[in-house]
Amino acid sequence: MALRDAVLAALLEGEASGYDLAKRFDRSVANFWTATPQQLYRELDAMATDGLIEARVVPQQRRPTKRLYSVTPAGYEHVREFTRQQPKPIAIRDDLLVMVQALDAGDTTTVRDAVAQQIHWATDKLTALERLRIRMLGDRSEEQYLADTQSLGPYLTLLRGIAFEHENIHWAEHALTLIDQRFGQ
Repeated sequence: MALRDAVLAALLEGEASGYDLAKRFDRSVANFWTATPQQLYRELDAMATDGLIEARVVPQQRRPTKRLYSVTPAGYEHVREFTRQQPKPIAIRDDLLVMVQALDAGDTTTVRDAVAQQIHWATDKLTALERLRIRMLGDRSEEQYLADTQSLGPYLTLLRGIAFEHENIHWAEHALTLIDQRFGQ
């Protein structure tokens, strides 16, 4: 998957400025794809050049002119074509796991601390995702929300992000137990 596919998926929620898109990315698409704001802006320019999105210029008082991006018919066709493809199997690329792989020959204290830090990061992310889920549902049950919403995809990716962080916490807690048993920390 390319960054442009993730950007198009985020823009399906509606027109957005680059700034708004970066915020949207942080709260939804970041569950499965990450990009810096600079990468987003470069990709937006390239996508506009390729005709996948268009920018509407909105003058503002006492603020710089804002560009609002939206998906063009060619962009929608790109999304349809992308969703017809068979996804590649998930591959984990994680620096922490490389450190853990080298645990027995490395600095066990540093690796243990990194695993413990993973629990804190995953817990913080899980808290943010749960808050987002509460905001999405409002005062509705999941069943009511799903009956009312027109967009199922953002909710499903949110649920995947929540499950992913739960698994990160579970794995890290188990890994700490085993490290402590082996190295007596």
